[in-house]
Amino acid sequence: MIDPTLRSVGIRNVQFGADVTVVEPVNIYDCTIGDRTFVGPFVEIQRGVVIGKRCKIQSHAFICELVSIGDDCFISHGAKFINDPFAIGGPARGKRELWRHTKIGNNVSVGTNATIMPVTICDCVVIGAGAVVTKSITESGIYAGNPARFLRRIAEHS
Repeated sequence: MIDPTLRSVGIRNVQFGADVTVVEPVNIYDCTIGDRTFVGPFVEIQRGVVIGKRCKIQSHAFICELVSIGDDCFISHGAKFINDPFAIGGPARGKRELWRHTKIGNNVSVGTNATIMPVTICDCVVIGAGAVVTKSITESGIYAGNPARFLRRIAEHS
């Protein structure tokens, strides 16, 4: 029997803002997390990710390299971000130059088990549970489905 290569899970080389809460176990490394952000258990946040202030990242979320998330965002349970769009018909297999960026604006909520492909999402957007975002979103509102489609504007509060 051959022994496997073991890599530890944990928190390594993270730039934390003030008053950040992290519930372990997590796998968070080489990233930046803004002031007063909450990170739940079983979350992975990879190298180079930037998360803004006052965000809430719920359990089992996966945030891969090349993702930036603005301020006051909510990433629900099991939400996944993808940086490899399979541009060559399958996985990039080490060809990182084929990976793409994802930029999430401020005041964005991503629902449970949503999948976010490499896109840009503007401010003030709600992504429904289970949605698959395949194209950039440039208009504030509520989006749901696979692929995610605009449903309606968000009611303004006075």
